[in-house]
Amino acid sequence: MSARHHYDHHDDAGYHATVKGYVVGFLLSAALTAIPFWLVMGKVLPSPRMTAFAIIAFAAVQVVVHMVYFLHMNAKAEGGWSLLALVFTAALVVIMFAGSIWVMYHLNTNMMPMADPQTMRNMP
Repeated sequence: MSARHHYDHHDDAGYHATVKGYVVGFLLSAALTAIPFWLVMGKVLPSPRMTAFAIIAFAAVQVVVHMVYFLHMNAKAEGGWSLLALVFTAALVVIMFAGSIWVMYHLNTNMMPMADPQTMRNMP
């Protein structure tokens, strides 16, 4: 086996991790964790609903940061197949999330009202 053959696999155009990339990813992840924590603990936003939307937005950005800096996902990695798998996974997550919210909403609106705890004690 020749020495040239040993290094042939390093000629691909894929992403190669660097310490700088990991440090940037770590700092972004730390900031994207600390900011929502501050929003909740400091009660910065006027309503809990706005706080929840802000936390969801920061979580979505943090998912992207993790995929780019730690999982090294981009359109060039593995000929685009990893990005296609990501899109398919995201579609499934959205469908499952929306379906779960829909089912929980309809269960909540269609359930029988709970009886008074006092009358529950008298039941056989």
